[in-house]
Amino acid sequence: MTDWVKIAEDQEVPKLKTTATSDVPTTTAATAAAKDNEPDVADPAETSLLIKILGKGLVNTKLSLDVQQKNPNSPLHSVKTFEALHLKPELLKGIYAMGFNTPSKIQETALPTLLADPPQNMIAQSQSGTGKTAAFVLAMLSRVNTALNHPQVLCLSPTYELAIQTGEVAARMGQFCPDIKLRFAVRGEEVDRNSKITEHILIGTPGKMLDWGLKMRLFDMKKVRVFVLDEADVMIATQGHHDQCIRIHKMLNPQCQMLFFSATYDKEVMDFARLIVSEPTIIRLMREEESLDNIKQYYVNCKNEDGKYNAIQNIYGCISIGQAIIFCHTRKTATWLAVKMTKDGHSVAVLSGDMTVQQRLDVLDRFRSGQEKVLITTNVLSRGIDIEQVTIVVNFDLPVDLRGNADCETYLHRIGRTGRFGKSGIAINLIDGDKSMTVCRAIEKHFQKDISYLNTDNADDIEKIGN
Repeated sequence: MTDWVKIAEDQEVPKLKTTATSDVPTTTAATAAAKDNEPDVADPAETSLLIKILGKGLVNTKLSLDVQQKNPNSPLHSVKTFEALHLKPELLKGIYAMGFNTPSKIQETALPTLLADPPQNMIAQSQSGTGKTAAFVLAMLSRVNTALNHPQVLCLSPTYELAIQTGEVAARMGQFCPDIKLRFAVRGEEVDRNSKITEHILIGTPGKMLDWGLKMRLFDMKKVRVFVLDEADVMIATQGHHDQCIRIHKMLNPQCQMLFFSATYDKEVMDFARLIVSEPTIIRLMREEESLDNIKQYYVNCKNEDGKYNAIQNIYGCISIGQAIIFCHTRKTATWLAVKMTKDGHSVAVLSGDMTVQQRLDVLDRFRSGQEKVLITTNVLSRGIDIEQVTIVVNFDLPVDLRGNADCETYLHRIGRTGRFGKSGIAINLIDGDKSMTVCRAIEKHFQKDISYLNTDNADDIEKIGN
């Protein structure tokens, strides 16, 4: 296990955006300018990776779990301690070494089912940071029979980088189990075509796993005891992965334990889950819509972009703001705003979709440590990343879908960056015409929460929102 730990630790923090190579068309200045004017959309794989890397421990969620059982034999109980699971002492030692003292909410409910005998299938939906990776990794390690030298567990991730992250969790949790052998099935990993794979756990991407198991027949897929499909929503969004996962699934023994994890659970994900998992226990973390309760929402009427900027300046001139996040629709607007605010003496950072994961991490680390007080961003930061000091969120542009209608879910995730950890927050929406006013009213109606008018030309009105 120690060599494998070193491999995981030696991986660089991934740069998901790569430079152009000879077989990829070089981006022209015109193409780059056009992209700057387009809506900046978050890549789901990159968002998930950022959240995993930034995670400083488990999210202590107060949300309720919805548990549905298709299998009447599945154990429906929860545990409050890891000792109650009767784990191997070496695994328990690994869990405590990782800093887990008590199970998270999803772990309390999921682990008895994940570890049950006979094995039970599961579909679990929960946000990143709730401990789902640690839960299924514990199940993976627990199922291995070290007397058998062949792959017994397959874990699929949609990207190389996400596979490495899962591998690091497995390496740390299994650090006191030297007999359990793990291997990455990702790009760059080469195998001898004339030999069989003897490692117990394979963690990798669908294409490489399909090559090794089906094309090269380096291991017997019928002998796999546990199949984990992680980040299923990202998997669906990645071209080709959906079909590859189904091909792998068809090669497995019907008795194989199927575990399916996703951060979202819309119809597309549900349809995918039904293809993979039979008679599952379904665990869903209920949606976090109560986060609006401690956020005061306002709208400001502005004539144009310059009017919006003046509104921001007036707000800053009247109330004390800890740290602020300002959301823009395009990279062009974000860059324009950053230049203006910097010229006026604000300490500003910019985060957009053309940056590598490492660059984004650097920006977020500086913002978290207070080196910059204003973070101007696009939808690449709309969900999953918590910064405790944020007291105000400004929608320079309201979020809309491809048809120009109100994107209420993105709005929720955006303004949910403030009002975290039980504190109150402020959300300000800048309106520059009838179209954005219609969007604002649609959001107000959807959440049934008042969005109050704020006159930013009146210092007294602005001071009231800061009290």
